[in-house]
Amino acid sequence: MGRVDLRRRGGAAGAPLIAYNGCKRRTRGHDEDSHMGIEVQQHIDAPPERVWDIITDIENAADHFSGILSVDVLEKPADGLVGFKWSEKRMMFGKEATEVMWVTDVEPGRSYDVRAENHGMIYLTRMSVEANGSGSTLKMAFSGKPVTLGARVMSCIGWLFSGSLRKALQQDLDDVRTLAEAG
Repeated sequence: MGRVDLRRRGGAAGAPLIAYNGCKRRTRGHDEDSHMGIEVQQHIDAPPERVWDIITDIENAADHFSGILSVDVLEKPADGLVGFKWSEKRMMFGKEATEVMWVTDVEPGRSYDVRAENHGMIYLTRMSVEANGSGSTLKMAFSGKPVTLGARVMSCIGWLFSGSLRKALQQDLDDVRTLAEAG
């Protein structure tokens, strides 16, 4: 199964873009990498610099994102974001979930990549912001790649959780919009 476009049709300007990549099929005797991926985006009536300041304030993310219960900084580089590592506690699927994450790449003022590993999965997230008219477009792309047999089996039913995950990601973008537009 390839990428399924769940883009809202006929939605208002600034409506989120949503896409889902599900478990891929077996082809020519080789398993393609199974993964799930969700992308969301949101128009924000604030300059990209303001949005960037919010999304890179990871230490205070629990104050900015309603879905984050707490953030504990584990490693902080002397300069920049690459290598910044933290433990983040959220409510996911009705339970508290804690993930250790770290920043792996940064394009200053534009995007940063985060990695987490848990339950046989590698999770990658990219947050990016770009100018869009008098405001900004904030995008979040999330993917999970299974690295163990159990995780591969579970990734084939990942679509069952995609709606809840998409809502959580969209809520993060909505929280940024609210904060950025408040000035």
